Amino acid sequence: MIRPHDLIWVADLAALGTEQELPEWVSRQWHIDLPLIVRRDRHHAGRIPAGIRGTQRSQRAAVWVDAAAVHRITTPESLVTDAFVLLRSPFISLPPVQALMSLLRLLRNWHWGVTGSCGYALATGLPVMHDDSDLDIVVRCPQPVERTTLIELTQCLQLIPCRMDVQIETPQGGFALLEWLRSDRVLIKTNTGPRLSVSPWGTDEMTL
Repeated sequence: MIRPHDLIWVADLAALGTEQELPEWVSRQWHIDLPLIVRRDRHHAGRIPAGIRGTQRSQRAAVWVDAAAVHRITTPESLVTDAFVLLRSPFISLPPVQALMSLLRLLRNWHWGVTGSCGYALATGLPVMHDDSDLDIVVRCPQPVERTTLIELTQCLQLIPCRMDVQIETPQGGFALLEWLRSDRVLIKTNTGPRLSVSPWGTDEMTL
């Protein structure tokens, strides 16, 4: 099953569909040897919502991908399964990757992976990450997790000397860990749009 944050490769540009004309930078920077990033949206008739990433933070373009054309998938989890692979990475000296090495131990009891610029760099070898890059991770929580447990998780992550954005993935969608701990309600990103909820694993969401 393909999920948001997964990286996918296609064999043919004809597999891509758009609802509007792609920006000019796409033709200069993206090609089929680079992955697309699965995004949140409704799946329409076997087509996967995905995004094209450019070299600049502002360069993002939405596309739809023919599922039959996907020939390779890399999950966020697969990028952090082998410490030796990380050690051999050309980016091992950068703080986000150094942080990943520590997280292998701290998050050993969690199902998690790396996304964002760090995940993209590790998967492609492209230098889209730098010393000051944030580290984006996703933690899979298909079952409800006690708030105290998530507080303990946050306290562990504070030991990492790197800015981190932690997204918790539930069957309802994804939400920012720190936002949930700071408020009685949290914004959940779903395939049908953002929803405000007091129970990330429940069904009490209010569409915004």
